[in-house]
Amino acid sequence: MEGGCHCGVVRYNITGKAITHALCHCSDCRRHAGAPMVGWLMFREKQLVILKGQTKTYQSSEHGRRDFCPNCGTGLFYKNAKTIPGLIDVQSATLDNPNQWPALCHIQTAERLSWMSEAHKLPEFPRYPSQKQ
Repeated sequence: MEGGCHCGVVRYNITGKAITHALCHCSDCRRHAGAPMVGWLMFREKQLVILKGQTKTYQSSEHGRRDFCPNCGTGLFYKNAKTIPGLIDVQSATLDNPNQWPALCHIQTAERLSWMSEAHKLPEFPRYPSQKQ
């Protein structure tokens, strides 16, 4: 399966099956992504090959490293040699076909935004709602 950043400068390929797919609610992920949660597919590092471009690495914590596109800023990968040695998390929304891997769990819910626990109950619109609604 393949994926990449928003602008297309960075492209990657993953072979084999994911270890898991978790929706992370920690404040580090939320702040880095600017989103209420982030989907992460976990793989062995050797399963990932960058096909095009080069990422930039940001040290987001003592052991955490986040790779992103230096051109458009899309967050792509997370590594932590202390807590998940030899593994890499890939932001699942950066896959060309993210529907291929459904999420399996929520993690770091101790830091979840309070309103996210019932976000699935909010009204839904197929496209951006009109001003009349």
